[in-house]
Amino acid sequence: MTTSSQQNPDPRGPGRPDGTTPEPARSTRDSSDPTTSGPRSGVDLGTETTTANPSPTPTPTPTDRRETDRAVFATVASPYYGYLIALFVGVMLISNVTGTKGVLLFPDLSFELGFLSLDGLVTDGAFLLFPLAYVLGDVISEVYGFKAMRRVVLSGFAVLALAALSFTFTVHLPPAPFYENQDAFEAVAGVIPQFFLAGLAGYVVGELLNSYVLVWMKRRTGEKTLWARLLGSTVVGQLADTIVFCTIAAPALGMVLGSGDYWNYVVIGFVWKTLVEAVLLPVTYVVIAWIKKREPSYQTALAGSTEAGSPLADSRA
Repeated sequence: MTTSSQQNPDPRGPGRPDGTTPEPARSTRDSSDPTTSGPRSGVDLGTETTTANPSPTPTPTPTDRRETDRAVFATVASPYYGYLIALFVGVMLISNVTGTKGVLLFPDLSFELGFLSLDGLVTDGAFLLFPLAYVLGDVISEVYGFKAMRRVVLSGFAVLALAALSFTFTVHLPPAPFYENQDAFEAVAGVIPQFFLAGLAGYVVGELLNSYVLVWMKRRTGEKTLWARLLGSTVVGQLADTIVFCTIAAPALGMVLGSGDYWNYVVIGFVWKTLVEAVLLPVTYVVIAWIKKREPSYQTALAGSTEAGSPLADSRA
């Protein structure tokens, strides 16, 4: 006879160590029970750890094979941004090469005004092409914002640095016996470290300031007064570019910082480049309007900004 003190133990197990909460009973496998004769489920019952049989890798069906073998490609987000990057970097690279030639324009033009003196306009071979870089910078900043322009500036920096390293390496390679242009090649493609540093520093500072000022003004004016953004950002960017470049490069030219020759170098360079951009302002207007009209993402942002009454287009800038 079984007394009450000899009752069957709780099927849920002896409980946790604190004796307050019953512990689930350990799972055991009974071969006589048909419900447990198959593969175990892998669910952890109690303290016994069970491992599920790994599922076999499914064999690809003919449809899966067709999907796997099919060529896939990423979508280009903007149809115009890549072209603008290529043009910008190309202009900077070409300007660095053509800028090695000194040019004298208007040799009969002469005047003196304080420390400024002009006896013909002395510039370099990049005097027409280089301002186009700022025009392209204005277009990219106005349409795509500061972050997009910052990526362009960094891309250009990397290409210019690579070009300088490549030119330097090539100049120092031993010329072939039949090659007679070593001196000419070195004169054109050779890199003077101080001029190289001056060019890169002026480029980065000037372009980033130009873009930042333009976007800063646009956030406060919206789509209005484009001419003010273009001119204002150009003045700030070109001034910073010219001062940084001339300050680093002037000692290599034998100029004393703060002297009349130095300020003549700065002022003439700044005025000339700013005037060229002002002349190209109508072209910048046309290009910006053309891209804005055909850039799908800009039209979508513009429509959203109009409906919400807030500068949605600036949210990515």
